[in-house]
Amino acid sequence: MASLTQTTTAPVETLAKAVGTIQLNQDAEDKASYPFYLPHSDPAEKFAPTEIFEYEEPGARANPAKPNLLANAKTRDVSPYLGTEVTGVQISQLTKEGLDELALYAAERKVLLFRDQDFKDLEPDRQIEIARHFGPIQRHPTSGNVKGYPEFHVVYRDAKNDALREYFGDDRINLTSWHSDVSYEKQTPGTTFFFILDQPESGGDTLFLSQVEAYRRLSPEFKKRLEGLRAVHTAVPQAEHSRQRGGPVRREPVETEHPVVRVHPATGEKALYVNQGFTKRIVGFKTEESEYLLKFLFDHISKGADFQIRATYEPGTVVVWDNRLTAHSATGDFDKVFRRHAVRLTPQAEVPIPATA
Repeated sequence: MASLTQTTTAPVETLAKAVGTIQLNQDAEDKASYPFYLPHSDPAEKFAPTEIFEYEEPGARANPAKPNLLANAKTRDVSPYLGTEVTGVQISQLTKEGLDELALYAAERKVLLFRDQDFKDLEPDRQIEIARHFGPIQRHPTSGNVKGYPEFHVVYRDAKNDALREYFGDDRINLTSWHSDVSYEKQTPGTTFFFILDQPESGGDTLFLSQVEAYRRLSPEFKKRLEGLRAVHTAVPQAEHSRQRGGPVRREPVETEHPVVRVHPATGEKALYVNQGFTKRIVGFKTEESEYLLKFLFDHISKGADFQIRATYEPGTVVVWDNRLTAHSATGDFDKVFRRHAVRLTPQAEVPIPATA
């Protein structure tokens, strides 16, 4: 049986016939706290192209006072611009009104760290039901999922499997890569869920930044130049990497144009919407012009330590963030002898709304 990180040049069809699925070794199944969620990767699995759907923003329906979410909660802001730690409330127990308020709160605070949650111990159908309140769940075209549950995006690393380093290679000084999840989709993710199952003793945090504050820092004249511009977001490198290693490409990669500055439908805030992971070029610019502008924007968001946070994990942590208003990066700063295992549920939202000057 091939391992998750084994590299192969065999055609996907041949590999699928030979091994059926690429799975982790027995050691991972024996030692993982939640083996049900170990990554499943079947090169023969295929999805139809994603269709445009009608979308209603849950946060726009919410009571701004949030009585169904925060009545018994304790909160602590991690920074002025983004990040709030929340205790005293169970996501699993929220009513529909409470979930609407969760969407609004995530948009306002960008990143929410819910502690002591029972979410990881719910039945998978219930986890999916909760996440679907915020939109149809994106089924990832290349990453490991859970067998029979393509809605789950599995993040996994242990001593024998390091997908992050495999993707970026050994020639980089660090593996920080700011991105907004699957921003190549026509309808990009909104309120997003990430729950931890196994974690290292220290490290393995997630870096987050506010694209709203990044936009605010720009001069009025520069903002005018950005509003109205569009950029191409591409899934091609991700798909090609998966093909090269014998992994799945469940649907053909897409390239989609999105506004460089978008507007959130519930709060009306403007946010930059470019990221190092998927943004390829500025529409209508020549190559050098596009590279120059994108390099400035990527440098701007990556160096803005005063509008960034580190999301830390404890047993039972669920991080909820708004993918439309943030970018994030994994941190591979822990020893490979430790296991880090987590799952993401990624509801899709509206076609990005362009900002106007």
